[in-house]
Amino acid sequence: MKTTVLSFSLAAVLAAGSLPAAAQNAAVVNGKAIPSAKLDKLIAGTGQPENPELRDRARSMLIDRELLVQEANKRGLTQRDDVQEQLEQARLNVLAGAVFEDYVKTHGASDAELRKQYDKIKSQFGNGKEYHVRHILVANEADAKAIIAKIKGGAKFEDLAKASSKDPGSAANGGDLDWANSGSYVPEFSAAMTGLKKGQMTDTPVKTQFGWHIIELVDVRESKIPSFEEVKPQLMQMMMGDQNWQREQFQAMMKALKEKAKIQ
Repeated sequence: MKTTVLSFSLAAVLAAGSLPAAAQNAAVVNGKAIPSAKLDKLIAGTGQPENPELRDRARSMLIDRELLVQEANKRGLTQRDDVQEQLEQARLNVLAGAVFEDYVKTHGASDAELRKQYDKIKSQFGNGKEYHVRHILVANEADAKAIIAKIKGGAKFEDLAKASSKDPGSAANGGDLDWANSGSYVPEFSAAMTGLKKGQMTDTPVKTQFGWHIIELVDVRESKIPSFEEVKPQLMQMMMGDQNWQREQFQAMMKALKEKAKIQ
């Protein structure tokens, strides 16, 4: 009886001892283990909440990758000069990107550069006011004058916009363009709009590159322009997306590296 109990206990201990090793692997492909930690890292990199379906897809992806690597090794492709050269180039690209990203973190755009960008964006807010307008866009001046006459005769602006406006973005809404600053519109439209009083409509058609407009100012309000500090992170992202700025920064980084290096 004691021997049976001892044997059972020993088997249980051995089985329990083998569980952690199995749990450490997400899969084993032709004897090559894929660690569970690698699977966890891949899932975390997606930014999606983990679920069984996502885990299965990620596991399948890792298995596919491992099969490709094994097949490349089996065919001797990893030893080919052209493959080695491409792998080295890919490695260099990754390293160059990492070095540049780290460089930008410490030598990023100066406040002066960011403020210049901020002032440029700020100017697009126009005169510091926002306008809620409606408009009707037609192809010629005669049609525009006829519509103005109808409105003055009692017809509703919204109804005529729905029936006659050639602007697909606003016609269905009665010509409503919602709130926007003066810098959002072409100069001719903006000048006519800012010259109106609340509730007033243009007496004569306004010509722009799009056609002829009848404009009605529904309301006006002061616009809130975010401060430099509020938008500084977004400004930095914008600078990072500027290819010319990236090129200049990369050249500056390489110049600094060469100046500090001992090159013989």
